[in-house]
Amino acid sequence: MGIKPLPEALHIARESDLDLVEVAPLANPPVCRIMDYGKFKFDAAQRAKESRRKSTNVSIKEMKYRPKIGQGDFDTKTRKVLGFLNDGHKVKITIMFRGREMSHPDLGKQILDRVAEKVSAAGRVESAPKLDGRNMVMVLGPDKRAQQAAHAAAGDQAPPAPGEEPEVPEEPEAPEETA
Repeated sequence: MGIKPLPEALHIARESDLDLVEVAPLANPPVCRIMDYGKFKFDAAQRAKESRRKSTNVSIKEMKYRPKIGQGDFDTKTRKVLGFLNDGHKVKITIMFRGREMSHPDLGKQILDRVAEKVSAAGRVESAPKLDGRNMVMVLGPDKRAQQAAHAAAGDQAPPAPGEEPEVPEEPEAPEETA
């Protein structure tokens, strides 16, 4: 619209039932815009809300193991770790040593290596195992590429969704024998 004096700009804005909003007060002359300010604020709030909704909160879950853990307990805890990684959380694995167990940190390292191997389809090691006082700590993070590869491999053998007919592979016809 060009450069207008303030009273004229206000008059134009009021005629069109809009607001005169100053966008660049430090410019010479100051820059103003004629717009519906209420709608502008509403749209800005909606954009901010949408961006907050799209952001993900990654929290750190912790799973504690002991050097003398039984196989059943190990499997249960490792399944939980796998679930946390599939949900997109980081997981802090802690091996707690007590008493004489401190003289065998290699046992804790073996357990951490087994956990990392079991969950390699869903996560990767973000911080290598390190001894921290009486605990040995390792951090695992979700690995999107490994999860996608695992889903693609499982997708070939996935069971049908509820309500769908299972696909039955056709058997090749045997050639007829003539005698």
